[in-house]
Amino acid sequence: MRTPWIVGVSGASGTPYARAVLGGLLDAGESVDLVISKAARLTILDETGIAVRDAHWKDDLAAWLGRDLGDLAYWPPGDLAAGPSSGSYPVRGMAVVPASTAACAGIAIGLSKDLLQRAAEVNLKERRRVVVVPRETPVTRSHLEHLIALHDAGAVVLPASPGFYGSGAEATAQQLIDFIAGKVLDALGVQHTLLTRWAGKLGQRSPLGGP
Repeated sequence: MRTPWIVGVSGASGTPYARAVLGGLLDAGESVDLVISKAARLTILDETGIAVRDAHWKDDLAAWLGRDLGDLAYWPPGDLAAGPSSGSYPVRGMAVVPASTAACAGIAIGLSKDLLQRAAEVNLKERRRVVVVPRETPVTRSHLEHLIALHDAGAVVLPASPGFYGSGAEATAQQLIDFIAGKVLDALGVQHTLLTRWAGKLGQRSPLGGP
């Protein structure tokens, strides 16, 4: 039985994170169901110049991802009768990347205004893995309250905060993007080689005198 991961792309800036997560899942041989919100289509167009259209989704997504789509299925954001809207639809879990503050709020309160929010709510109620990648700064109290609500509902809240170890100050934008994508895949339990892992510094002492 096909049991995909759902990837939801909301309207926050940071669509390269979604592209890297999708590439990592497909490279790992995973099946993917993709939902791109209406706002995210505008963000993708702004950040890449590529329009994602329902009628031409295969060609448009191939252009955006720059690769073969593998086992990727696409669901329009307004299709609330789609498979991912039901808990009986077999999936492994979901990542929302990037997650706008509006998407986080909608998922946290169970608004289900579109398929992305509904699918995330379904996966939370079914106790499946859900990773939410907020990309907003600074944040208000309401943002924080919604993130706490998502955490309490069982989601992994994974801010887009890349690490610089392994690449340092000369890190490229793609290395920083891949770091976050790798952390998302770690949270989903999918193997990858997107980031350089911390291996420790044996024999070195802290300048403060500790180990």
